[in-house]
This record gives sequence, C-alpha cells and structure tokens, in this order.
Amino acid sequence: MPRAAVLGSPVEHSLSPVLHSAGFTAAGLDGWDYTKHDVGEEELPAFVRSAEKRYVGFSVTMPGKFAALEMATEATDRARLIGSANTLVRTASGWRADNTDTEGILGALDHVLRAARVDSPQSAVLLGAGGTARPALWALAQRGVGQVTVVNRSDRRAEFAPLARELGIEIAWATYGDAGTELVHGSDVLMSTVPASAVNLYAEKLGHAPLVDVAYDPFPTRLAAAAAANGYPTALGHVVLAHQAYSQFEQFTGHPAPRKEMWDALVRAVETRDRPQ
Repeated sequence: MPRAAVLGSPVEHSLSPVLHSAGFTAAGLDGWDYTKHDVGEEELPAFVRSAEKRYVGFSVTMPGKFAALEMATEATDRARLIGSANTLVRTASGWRADNTDTEGILGALDHVLRAARVDSPQSAVLLGAGGTARPALWALAQRGVGQVTVVNRSDRRAEFAPLARELGIEIAWATYGDAGTELVHGSDVLMSTVPASAVNLYAEKLGHAPLVDVAYDPFPTRLAAAAAANGYPTALGHVVLAHQAYSQFEQFTGHPAPRKEMWDALVRAVETRDRPQ
C-alpha cells in the first residue's frame, strides 16, 4: 500500500505523522502509512532515489530543503522562486519539488490578520534570515505587505535582494541589538522564523504586534506569551504546520485534505506532548 514520510535531521520531534495519519483515516485511505526517517542533507538525494516504489511522497524538513529542490526532476514556480522545497512527490519521470511552507505561513498570517482586523497590511517585522524567512516573505507579499524590516544577527540583504525585487518588497535590516519596542511599534504583523530560544531575551520588547511564530516548542513560546499578554493575536508553528500539510496531503493522495480531523489530531498532540504520562 502507498506510503509517505517526513525526512530530516533531527526528525524525532516531528508531528507530521500525526497530521497525515489522521488524514488517511478520515479520508478512508485504508492501508496508507506515514512515517519518519532521520536523513541529513547529504544523504537525502540517494535516500529518495532509492526509495521503494510505494513511497508516493516525502515531507522534507531541515536540513534537507535545499537538497530536495536540487535533486528533483521538476519543480513548481514557487519552489524555484524561494530556492528550497519541503515537498517531494513521485511522478512518472522522477520527483516534483514544491514548497508548501508558503501556504503554511500564509494560513497563519491570515489567522492573525483576521483576529487583528487588519484588512490591508502594509508593513511587517521579520525575525531571522534563514530558509523559513523566504516563504515568509512570499506570504507577506501575497497580502500586499510592501515594507519589511528583517532582524538578523548578520546583514544578508544581498542574498534576499533578488527575491525581494521579484515580490515587490522593500527590505530594511536591523540586528537584535536594535530589538526595542519601537522596532515593532506600528507594524501590522511580527513574524518570527527562528527557534524560540533565539529570541527569548527580546520577547518582552518585541511582543507588541500581531504575531506569527513558526516555533511551537515550547508551547506557547515566550514571544507568543508576551504578545498575547499585550493583547495581540498570535499563531504558532502548529498552525503553520497544519496549513502546509493540507496541500502536501492532497499532492500525495489526490484527495481533499480532511482539514478538521487533521487539525483536531494536531491540537491534541501539541497540548499533550509535554504533559506527564
């Protein structure tokens, strides 16, 4: 029977199996299986190419997202634009790469914008300049954001310039040393693409805008707790994870994603993962 899996290193913490397995059950896809494999960046191409035929697709987490795009025989426009892929789907001629992180972050962004009653966002602050920052910029552009301040330990504007031009976004750069409340004051949304621990020292200063935080461990993050305490709506990484998985599920199976059942299973897993057994 068909199989799918998430590939990454480390991957033990991944909740993707919870989402996809719940989806298989709800969609009546008896016998479908979703698992996880600890696969590094250098190992990924050989692992995928040698995968048995019943593997129809792979979710790819770090550090393999760049390798996934490079080894694919075809790729979607958004994967090529962003320069990485979190989804590999078997085709008749090889593997197709896609980047559904875009949909994951867009789903979380829409959640907080609705809650904040922001119809036409203009500006954002983006924490981090790693692989997840690129689909984050894509999502912001889809909602009309034209000005983004990127906060990072180093200035990587040259790397982001081509993507920013393509998306029509003007980028300013700041360091965490600039991370005072005034940095986010007046921004329509704050988006964090870094591990929770990377921003803990600045959480109280930065938690002054509607927040999308791609981290979900711990739950909630200190940044999310600070933003919520200041009255701002938040969406954490489990919201991102769910929305990126819906599209993956549909590409793997050809069936509509049972979103409610997948979401309910994920919420149960997130709420109980740190609870004593």
